[in-house]
Amino acid sequence: MFRVLIADDHPLFRAALRQVIESLFQEYEIIEAGTLEEASRFIDGSDANDIDLVLLDLQMPGSSGFSGLVSLRNVAPWVPIIVVSATSSEDVVRAAITCGASGFIPKSFSRDEIGVGMTRVLAGDVYVPFPFAPCAGGRAAPLRTESEERLAALTHGELRVLDLLAKGKSNKIIAYELGIKESTVKAHITAILRKLKVHSRTQAVLAARDLSFGRG
Repeated sequence: MFRVLIADDHPLFRAALRQVIESLFQEYEIIEAGTLEEASRFIDGSDANDIDLVLLDLQMPGSSGFSGLVSLRNVAPWVPIIVVSATSSEDVVRAAITCGASGFIPKSFSRDEIGVGMTRVLAGDVYVPFPFAPCAGGRAAPLRTESEERLAALTHGELRVLDLLAKGKSNKIIAYELGIKESTVKAHITAILRKLKVHSRTQAVLAARDLSFGRG
């Protein structure tokens, strides 16, 4: 049984994605979410381990830039996420892959092209549209600038802390929400500053927003 979460606030496009899935699989279950909150609630549920793929719209309610992608990536890092977006500039594609997407599919793609992208990701590839990343050895070539490499160097725990820093949370609140010690939060922040080559938490948040959270 193939299980996919379609997170998009446009019912007509969700219906189009359903048709692609129906053409690819004989047995499937589709869960639909119209907001980031709905998607997060499902991903964080007890049966989230059974989900095979997330198709995520960047512009859905509750998400700003790439914050929705980072949020879902932090909750369930084992689930491949394909960004499906009406905006497909090179900067947006680069940032999506840097923030942990397993693929990027423009909404302008035909159903057959969307199916190809989904199949590639499920086969373990990182899929991005031509001409942004010529494939080499069956996987997409790197699409990262030096600044994006810094963001990509952050660990899962550091990304979670950075996500909450970007939301204006204090160290104490971050520790509470993540279920870790405040000293661990401080250690993560120290590592974040070092890896992003900045000198304050404000600079770290601004750097991250420039790279990902504020784009769309």
